[in-house]
Amino acid sequence: MEILYCDDHIVVCVKPQRVLSTDEPGGVPELVREALGDLKADVRTVHRLDRVVGGLMVLARSAAAASELSRQIREDRFEKEYTAVVHGCPKEAEGRLCDLLYRDKARKMTFVVAEPGKDVQPAALSYQVVASAEGMTKVKIRLETGRTHQIRVQFASRGLPLVGERKYSTLEDDCEIALWSSRIGFTHPSTGEFMAFHLDPPKVFPWSCFE
Repeated sequence: MEILYCDDHIVVCVKPQRVLSTDEPGGVPELVREALGDLKADVRTVHRLDRVVGGLMVLARSAAAASELSRQIREDRFEKEYTAVVHGCPKEAEGRLCDLLYRDKARKMTFVVAEPGKDVQPAALSYQVVASAEGMTKVKIRLETGRTHQIRVQFASRGLPLVGERKYSTLEDDCEIALWSSRIGFTHPSTGEFMAFHLDPPKVFPWSCFE
């Protein structure tokens, strides 16, 4: 577990892909405790990344810090930016995607739907094209809402599935999903200082195609 910042209130780390964000055996909090050398440390998840997604996460080290960070998330004051690689190319170099998403809990999948209803929530994100190569496009994404599988579903529904996507794409890519939590920004729960962290994706396919 790579830790980028740590104090008595928060810890900022790099979540490995295929590791759960939640506090259970093998999850990020447990790995953070091991890295801190204290298996009984108070480490709390305040925001989640899909299991297959890697990148920046901040965790709280007290109930008070968790409450304050959770409040920032609820009030849309917690900044989350992702980097992704999609098959194809969006029609516009930058834009905003707005959809209604239905979460099928039994199938553990999310779908774009046309009408409001039970388990249907609005979802929005903005994106900006960074570069194109080999039939793929690298994009920066700013989440406005935090729905389950939101980025993956919104792009896939427009014929732009993420490279490495296995749940919402019929394409077969020999790589991990190309979705990375590349930037987080928030107000420190104790000092009130705004903090921002940025981390580029690993230099492997398909990221390496854009170097």
